[in-house]
Amino acid sequence: MLAVRGVIKRYGPVRALAGVDLEVRAGEVVALVGDNGAGKSTLIKVVSGVTHADEGVITLDGRPVTVRGPHDAQALGISTVHQDLALCENLDVVANLFLGHEQRRFSWLRELRMERTARDLLASLDVRIPEIRTPVAALSGGQRQSVAIARALIGEPRLVILDEPTAALGVEQTAQVLALVRRLRDRGLAVLLISHNLVDVTAVSDRVAVLRLGSNAGEFTTREATQEMIVAAITGAGYGS
Repeated sequence: MLAVRGVIKRYGPVRALAGVDLEVRAGEVVALVGDNGAGKSTLIKVVSGVTHADEGVITLDGRPVTVRGPHDAQALGISTVHQDLALCENLDVVANLFLGHEQRRFSWLRELRMERTARDLLASLDVRIPEIRTPVAALSGGQRQSVAIARALIGEPRLVILDEPTAALGVEQTAQVLALVRRLRDRGLAVLLISHNLVDVTAVSDRVAVLRLGSNAGEFTTREATQEMIVAAITGAGYGS
């Protein structure tokens, strides 16, 4: 569905990305892994419109597209959940889900309609939040991550990018988030998962793409790869394909 070809990004004399290729298909989870400084964040910023590539092509369904900013990415069906989640802790779940996409009739917010849509969306994802009018500040880490992921679906995207969704979560909360990632795949969405946790990666991904020093260092079918193979590609001790 989405393909990145030969993407180069320079910051002064430093090449953060040196001709990176990546493909993500509908109905699959692709894990993007690599050590710090490998270029993962830069690549995600290019795809999500936060920054621009100096060279390279992004295609959607085989057609070249231009992503000048986050609004362009959203219009193309690309939604990103950043590591900081960007939730407003003083607002409740419904307000956070529709932040920036509020449903209005003239100048009035359609509170009941948004609340009903929020309940239906959370139920379809099997996200358990007892009271959706609860301020986000009162939710657990796993519930906050679930709200951020659910918010990414409000615009009915085709590709969801998740940046370290299980970072700083406990075992039970991590399991809940990984189950949610699987449900996104089951809905036919393409999911690009960035993670340092190889246990999570192997538990939920279909393919693993490795970056090292801004370049492709290997690609694996998850069920056929071992963690040792992936680590070798990350560290440069060996390469896989």
